[in-house]
Amino acid sequence: MTALTLPIPVIETKRLILRAPRLDDLKPMAAFFETERSHMVGGPRDAAGSYTSLVSRLGHWVLNGYGLWHIDEKSSGSFVGWTGMIFAPGWDEPELGWSLLEGAEGKGYAFEAATAARSHAAQHQGMNGVISYIAHANNRSMALAERLGAKFEREGALHGKRCQVWRHPRLEVQA
Repeated sequence: MTALTLPIPVIETKRLILRAPRLDDLKPMAAFFETERSHMVGGPRDAAGSYTSLVSRLGHWVLNGYGLWHIDEKSSGSFVGWTGMIFAPGWDEPELGWSLLEGAEGKGYAFEAATAARSHAAQHQGMNGVISYIAHANNRSMALAERLGAKFEREGALHGKRCQVWRHPRLEVQA
């Protein structure tokens, strides 16, 4: 059996590599989704739910031509989280999302990765001035959104839960 090769671009930043999700990401994803921390991003989930999330990420790229990148720390090669553009039925528009695994927070990785993903989306995927859905209790994501230049736009709902919608600034793109 041969594996399908997806045209998911690789993005490198100073400290990170944004790349396609891989099967070996499943164990750390499942560990993340088993914790209460994951409730900000649709969790908790069991191992089967984590697997479904992983394959859905690949399917999102196939169906939409954009999606979530998984983030590796260059110095260690460790998988530390994900970021990118996601869009699902019932959503108002595509969203710039991010999540870091435990131990990766507080190092500026989310800012670095989300900045790269947002720039790529504006430059290559026709998505500029995007939104982020942020859970009310997710103060860290709100602070990151502000650091990225996003502004609170309105109250909203996602996955049947109330949330805030933050609007990112439009970026200058090369013609």
